[in-house]
Amino acid sequence: MTMTDPTFQRVNRESTATLITRQLREGIMNGHLPAGAQLSEASLAQEFGVSRGPLREATQRLVQEGLVRSELNRGLFVKELDEAEIRDLYVARTALETAAARIVARDGSATTLQRLRRVQEDMRTAAESGDLPKLSDADFAFHHLLVEASASPRLRRMHETLMVETRMCLTALEETYFDPEEQVDEHHRITEAIAAGDEAAVVAEIEEHMQEALDRLIRG
Repeated sequence: MTMTDPTFQRVNRESTATLITRQLREGIMNGHLPAGAQLSEASLAQEFGVSRGPLREATQRLVQEGLVRSELNRGLFVKELDEAEIRDLYVARTALETAAARIVARDGSATTLQRLRRVQEDMRTAAESGDLPKLSDADFAFHHLLVEASASPRLRRMHETLMVETRMCLTALEETYFDPEEQVDEHHRITEAIAAGDEAAVVAEIEEHMQEALDRLIRG
């Protein structure tokens, strides 16, 4: 059967709104647009060189993702994570990443394990040199790779939604690395549990790691 419905048009590239959404999301993630910052449609439209239409569509997508909040008669603001939201974020991360890690422990390849160990070594190098931003980057990369390696499109899609908030937390967490070497060791234990194919140990190590990270954030 041939579809001839004129409602649909061929799409050859991403829409302007999608491209703007991605850049704004990255700006929130890396701290260029800090928590609590107001988003000025006029300023952003000028900066992107677009009309307000696609910009408004992009910001509404971020509102739907929970990264931006809209206040009546005040405008749009980058979401600030309070203690309850941070706790909820780590509940979601724990559930999602333990599910991904169990898949990797059961079905993961030697290549995946090698990549996890390489990122873990990047963490160790950063910790030994006292480079906390690089330690945070490697920490983030480890967890991203863990979920990517599960090869589950749904887990990856859900994790992507959490990634920006996670990055915001990791940026804050840079100042709470009381013992960078312990952070490296926590990831080492996760990696070795995966290498052993021990799903129960993987779950236990991730749960402990997440709880430690949450405690540091709350204390911080």
